[in-house]
Amino acid sequence: MPDYTHAPEPLGVPTRRAALRLLDAVLRRGESLESALPAATRAIHGPDRGLAHAIAAETLRRLPDLDAMIDSVTKTNLPDDAKARMALRIALVQVLILGTPSHAAISTVLPLVDGGPRKLVHGVFGTLFRANMLLPEVPTLPAPVELRWEAAWGEEMVDDAGRAIAAPPPLDLTIADPAETEGWREKLGGESFMPGHLRLGDHASVPDMEGFGDGAWWVQDIAASLPARLLGKGQGHVLDLCAAPGGKTLQLASAGWTVTSVDNSQSRIKRLRENLYRTHLKAEVVNADLLEWAPAEPADAILIDAPCSATGIFRRHPDVLHRVRPSIIAETAALQARIFARAADWVKPGGTLVYATCSLEPSEGEAQLDAFLSARSDYSIVPVDQAELPAGITPTDTGTVRTLPGMLAEHGGCDGFFITRLKRA
Repeated sequence: MPDYTHAPEPLGVPTRRAALRLLDAVLRRGESLESALPAATRAIHGPDRGLAHAIAAETLRRLPDLDAMIDSVTKTNLPDDAKARMALRIALVQVLILGTPSHAAISTVLPLVDGGPRKLVHGVFGTLFRANMLLPEVPTLPAPVELRWEAAWGEEMVDDAGRAIAAPPPLDLTIADPAETEGWREKLGGESFMPGHLRLGDHASVPDMEGFGDGAWWVQDIAASLPARLLGKGQGHVLDLCAAPGGKTLQLASAGWTVTSVDNSQSRIKRLRENLYRTHLKAEVVNADLLEWAPAEPADAILIDAPCSATGIFRRHPDVLHRVRPSIIAETAALQARIFARAADWVKPGGTLVYATCSLEPSEGEAQLDAFLSARSDYSIVPVDQAELPAGITPTDTGTVRTLPGMLAEHGGCDGFFITRLKRA
């Protein structure tokens, strides 16, 4: 008799099961989508991995609205972590966002319920499909995030953030030689907001694009490119702290600085070395914990891209909206303060320190600066000038930079960053 105990699942089901594992890792265990990806997609390969990631990411972008739809047609709300709710989320996002035919969407998620209320899942899905319900044009943010950001930045920012997460962001490139910006715009298309920058809408696979293999450019959001830009042309030795995967190191090296790049992640250091090799740029690379490591001598400049909650890159990583809680923000803020204070002693008198975080939380940006300046009378802000920034991003009244979701919105937006430039007396 044939052994059916290990029969393969129907076509398409393993991919949806991988998407379910990804969502479970983010929503229940607090893992990032990227860190959960290898284990969750171990049983699938090639394009199926990309599809599983897309299903999970789009579900996270639209989670509050998907749940509101589900709850609108059930007598009692399903538990947040119930497989029935998860299956419905995955089925709905496929139909409403990814364009999957309804019969394929529901048939490939019913096996995920594993002997549970399949009739309920099928019935809820059918009711919603027959009602022709649509997701709102502007996605709703998770309630805790909405409350936190409205308190910090106002209602308009929350609306802008909702619009920003509606779709993945465009592709920004940093050109190694800013003088060649126009030439690369002619070759690749797109638009440039400042020398050394190019933004593409539709694009091919990045490794297949002209110039990638030659190291003529690298992928980097325009907001992420600003901290290194504020150090200008190379004027000696710079420490790039929390450097990997290396976009800022590449900027500093191409600008003529002698760079020492420090990061505590071996896997990210590996990517940094690969990026240096591809771009033919040089930097000393150190794999170390900044709370234990120290340079042999002070540097002319330091760039701290401090570890943070990463809520500023929610467009690219929608999982941060669901897994980053106040406790995590507080923990990273405390770590930032220790790194900020420690690194400040490594700057030569008269030298420059740039502090940046890809966070939309004031406690990881503005509050860090206030606390630092109150403790260090030997440092003062070097105000950022509008000429150093692209049109659409303006310095604050205190001379710092705060990028928010509404900035450059008509061109595809930008990541959320806080950046300040300081000088040591």
